[in-house]
Amino acid sequence: MRKPKIIRMFFALCLGCFVMVIFYFNSNLKPAPEHFGEESNGQKPRRSPLQSLYNSDQAESEVQAIHQGRRELLEEACRTYTRKRRVLIPEDLKHVIVDDLHGLLYCYVPKVACTNWKRVLMVLTGAAGSHRDPLGIPANEAHVSGNLRTLSEYSTSQINHRLRSYLKFMFVREPFERLVSAYRNKFTQRYNTAFHKRYGTKIVRRHRPNPQPDALEKGDDVTFEEFVYYLVNPATQIEEPFNEHWERVHSLCHPCLIHYDVVGKYETLEQDSNYVLQLAGVEDQVKFPASTKSTRTTGDMAARFFLNISPFYQKKLYNLYRMDFLLFNYSLPSYLNF
Repeated sequence: MRKPKIIRMFFALCLGCFVMVIFYFNSNLKPAPEHFGEESNGQKPRRSPLQSLYNSDQAESEVQAIHQGRRELLEEACRTYTRKRRVLIPEDLKHVIVDDLHGLLYCYVPKVACTNWKRVLMVLTGAAGSHRDPLGIPANEAHVSGNLRTLSEYSTSQINHRLRSYLKFMFVREPFERLVSAYRNKFTQRYNTAFHKRYGTKIVRRHRPNPQPDALEKGDDVTFEEFVYYLVNPATQIEEPFNEHWERVHSLCHPCLIHYDVVGKYETLEQDSNYVLQLAGVEDQVKFPASTKSTRTTGDMAARFFLNISPFYQKKLYNLYRMDFLLFNYSLPSYLNF
């Protein structure tokens, strides 16, 4: 009589353990702190951005076709040029901002409209307080780290869930135009004294023959040519990682390890930004700030800056940023002559 009782107790224990395991995994896979797509006020659950992208019942639009083509080109480039595969670590995810309310993951790239995208996400997540217009948020406030959560702050199971079920997007820019923009902003603006002290003095000391004491102290007159010497010098990256403003996009966002659903481009910023907001179903809640800059103007400016760079250093710099050119389908600039 004892044997059936023991068997029943064993099965009851197994069932209890099974229920606890299911509860554990369900609790770890739920988006936090809120659930996008849940019923609200008796309304039907809305589609997630990922569902809107891949399960659209509408005829494929021109914009959809463009982004499908970009995804395919990126995947093919990753297969062709990336030989070693590795596992993502939290350090890789520090640039991926999370919007749990709308199911969005945004990898921000400095000098590719990231200030405005952070402003938009602050409005969407409620981090902007009473601000409903992104431009009402000061630029320095948009970059305060505590305002928006990054994917690196979540547990492994939460990270995997978001990578599977959230819309992942990033914005890229022609690599040398982005580089010139970073140089102009960080080394030619008088208010960037922190960058002058941190990097400018080091660049002057290493790459300027017979520097004046004032330049060694302030580091506020670095030339673009000296900046290029600093970037291509192997000792630079041995000493420390690149600053995020001139770090390669593939090293910030890891597009061969993370499958990005939308790869927006600076050259089509307004169209691509509106597309992301439409997929998220928030185009009536927030507008992406219109840009006043012309991509033709930024291209011409980059060409002027490269006039004084010798073919030898042009080639070395291209090799440094080559993967960004290849992965995001940017042609070799016509002003290069190596």
